[in-house]
Amino acid sequence: MKDLIFDTANLKDLETALIWAAQEGWNPGLHDAQAFLAADPDGFFVARIAGEIIAAISVVNHSDTMAFLGLYLCKPDFRGQGIGFALWRHALHHAGARCVGLDGVAEQEPNYAKSGFVRTGATTRLQGKAPTGTTVGTRSFDMARDFTAVAALDQLANGYDRSRFLSHWVAEGAGTRKTVVSTQNGEVSGFATIRLCQNGAKVGPITAPDTATALKLLRAAAASLDVADVTLDLPSSAIAFHKALEELGFVETFKTARMYSGVVPKSSPLRMAIASMELG
Repeated sequence: MKDLIFDTANLKDLETALIWAAQEGWNPGLHDAQAFLAADPDGFFVARIAGEIIAAISVVNHSDTMAFLGLYLCKPDFRGQGIGFALWRHALHHAGARCVGLDGVAEQEPNYAKSGFVRTGATTRLQGKAPTGTTVGTRSFDMARDFTAVAALDQLANGYDRSRFLSHWVAEGAGTRKTVVSTQNGEVSGFATIRLCQNGAKVGPITAPDTATALKLLRAAAASLDVADVTLDLPSSAIAFHKALEELGFVETFKTARMYSGVVPKSSPLRMAIASMELG
């Protein structure tokens, strides 16, 4: 197509893509753009025609072995013309030989499969009122004191290192994002990050040794921003936590296929809720 170019996205471009995501009902966080871009400044891409952004995608390199694909969007007037898929192929070069993960909507799953992505499970979005009760054994996250332990727990939970992403994600973000930790015998045993969104708040990741601790972290996270309505994205492996939330009145609002191209990372039961469907 004449005048079509692919470009690495800047902050303004990414903010535009997140506006599109909001219009699609994805309900991104109020300050996701800055934290997303910090994870991999070269991992966000747009298609332009005459300077206008018409499509977007992210392929964020978390580590030497793992990348995550998201924010795959195209303006309605330009769909069905091959532009989005061409941008997809362009962006995937950024991952190199890394395994690439994604959370794919149902209607796109066959297309992702054609590109070599294999379904390994699902991610389910649950929404409800934050539970009340004890938060004994939790406290606010302190970057200097807790980051090393939090990054190690996150790596155990997900099967790969993403400390660059976490260093921005778990930090307070413009008063709209906070992180809490659980402790056992004086050591950090889990953590949860909450961020305000256009509607309510999202909690993720939640990394915890058991369901009871995950629920305490959820309570503490919601209390830290004084919110009631919360959303969580749960991997299909978090069966007990999923059941506990349903018993508290949480309902499923959205579901995606978790798919990978390459050697699938070995996650652990510590992974109770993911950080986001865009970055994993």
